[in-house]
Amino acid sequence: MEFGLSQEQIMLQDMTNKYLAEQVSLERVRKVVSSEISDEEIWQELTELGIPGLMIPEANGGVGLGALDAAVIAECLAYHVTPSAFLSSAVMAPVALIAAGKDELLAAIAAGEQRVGIAFGETIGARREAGIAVIGSVLSGKCLFVLDSQADHYLIADKDKNLYLVAASAQGLQRNNLTTVDKTRTTCELVLDQVEAEVISNDPAVYTRSLDLGRVMQAADTLGAAQSMLDQSVVYAKQREQFNRVIASFQAVKHMCADMVANLEPCRSLVWYAAHAMDQVPEEARLMACHTKAHLSEVGKAVAKTATEVHGGMGFTDLVGLHYWFKRIGANRQLLGSPELLRNEAAKIQGFV
Repeated sequence: MEFGLSQEQIMLQDMTNKYLAEQVSLERVRKVVSSEISDEEIWQELTELGIPGLMIPEANGGVGLGALDAAVIAECLAYHVTPSAFLSSAVMAPVALIAAGKDELLAAIAAGEQRVGIAFGETIGARREAGIAVIGSVLSGKCLFVLDSQADHYLIADKDKNLYLVAASAQGLQRNNLTTVDKTRTTCELVLDQVEAEVISNDPAVYTRSLDLGRVMQAADTLGAAQSMLDQSVVYAKQREQFNRVIASFQAVKHMCADMVANLEPCRSLVWYAAHAMDQVPEEARLMACHTKAHLSEVGKAVAKTATEVHGGMGFTDLVGLHYWFKRIGANRQLLGSPELLRNEAAKIQGFV
């Protein structure tokens, strides 16, 4: 069996990479990180490519593509360390909104007019004296590590995996921006004090699919970021000279680069299959999402460490900027579930625990 990307997916990948290489330079990323410009500017440009509406049906103004196509885009965005609301607005939110028949909001997302953040953190791993309390459709409590601090709406999950839609401007809702290692994507804390919400779903399967899809995209994001660090390491090793010869000629550096390739390349087929399973093999989708994100978290961490070592002292400087990818990989490791939590979930799925 030969499994790979279709010609259309390869064209999508090439088009996206070409655009990001030309328009989202590292210098522009630095401006977003330093708050000189907003990531909304980049998001509007991505709207012209149809990326916000990638998984939204054509009837709602979207492109109507699947999880594998989204994984291809996620890898491209991470390769260029692009600041965007892709994970929340373009991937996780549409799952619940499509199930709820929220056609107007879906159309607004596809058009780049609205962004929807994701507040699943307290359901994934609730903290003591935290979480969401629900009385009817009124929410109170706190949500930590909410994806996208500039969203117009938020999808909030409670302990029973019910989903609620809340406007960012709702009375009683307070947003507190959080500082994390990854400055290319924003997260916040939501504090809710008797906030009126709209019930979007009472079906745990909708929450689970949204979460699993997000985990696969996080794995694809780590894959793209790690591949970029690997490629930068090879280029640097061919240019940097020591003892009158390029360091790429040293056996130790060759082994470091070879180890990164050997560890990372099998991950690509793993991510592709996990994304494929989300649409085509539903009975395997949840287990694959857990295994894939857990494995990429470990491999991504190892590649990020080795790539930094290949660069030597320069790997820690902002001049090279390698730390943007390093920190993105680190944040991906924890968001939507750490490797330890995911392996525990996988063990439960298989009946080992």
